[in-house]
Amino acid sequence: MKSTSMALATMVLASALGTASARAEDKPVALIVSQGGLGDQSYNDLAHSGFLRALKETGLEGKAVESKEVVSQATEILRRASDADFGLIVDLEYAHGEPMLEVAKDYPDTKYVILNQVREGSNIASVLFQEQEGSYLAGTLAALVTTDTSIKGINDKPVIGVIGGTKSAGIDKFIAGYVEGAKAANPEIVVKIAYSNNFGDPAVGLQMAKAMIEEGADVIYHVAGGTGMGVIQAAKEAGVYAIGVDTDQDGIAPGNVLTSMVKHSDNAVEAVIKDYAADKFPGGQTITLGLKENGVGLSEMKYTKDRIPPAILEKVEAAKQDILSGKIKVWNVVDQGYPDFLK
Repeated sequence: MKSTSMALATMVLASALGTASARAEDKPVALIVSQGGLGDQSYNDLAHSGFLRALKETGLEGKAVESKEVVSQATEILRRASDADFGLIVDLEYAHGEPMLEVAKDYPDTKYVILNQVREGSNIASVLFQEQEGSYLAGTLAALVTTDTSIKGINDKPVIGVIGGTKSAGIDKFIAGYVEGAKAANPEIVVKIAYSNNFGDPAVGLQMAKAMIEEGADVIYHVAGGTGMGVIQAAKEAGVYAIGVDTDQDGIAPGNVLTSMVKHSDNAVEAVIKDYAADKFPGGQTITLGLKENGVGLSEMKYTKDRIPPAILEKVEAAKQDILSGKIKVWNVVDQGYPDFLK
């Protein structure tokens, strides 16, 4: 009986997949890679992994599009991709939001996806992540850890840091959440904030992190793509802690990456391509992914959890539950503008 049930289930699944394939668009998919490029071990690489999974599972053709001038040539890049007859263009670059509005109107039969912002259009799907929620937990953890000198690598100064790739709403959404979480855990905490002004220069990240460490920071969050690899390297060299971003970066420097604020861009990219393949593209809609949807959250802290006192971990978990219940509503720079604590 069991084998019959399994056989029936297999037949149903095969039938469903066959139906999806029959409905699938014939045109290929493009993934426009953002600043920092592939190989950043962060946002781009994670999104690209979801892109590759989706192509494999749907049977669609696809190509990743990279450019050193991805910001300055936004409109040209989008038009070239549209002229190349891609049926779906998934764009990871935040600076492409405004140009996409213009281009999408000229190519009504092409479908577009923009991440990290909302753009109106019947052939545009927007994907938002509540990065501020995951960053709030990262800030809570950092503030509690930096004041516990029983933890290896922690000094007696209540100082933490954060390094962003650019001064922009998309990056400050992370930073504001981090600062808010830190201040909620310890109002006296000092949070040093700096911007590298690029997403692909580890040497800059290394020097900036070293400067923060010299000023007493023993936990530094990076929101800077490939530049953040330098932040992690600095933490490793000094025996302190970095906090990774976008993907689980804990294993890059085991024991010196306290945690990572994971943003599941891979799942979002995979899901929207599958919808496209099944002729269910969510044009004109906004998909929002936060803690509740498992769109963001802290890594499992595989290499550091055993050195953090249970009381600290319990407080971080309590903060998470308060966000999930709505008791804590984390400030969203994109929707609410800049809070006083970040001006």
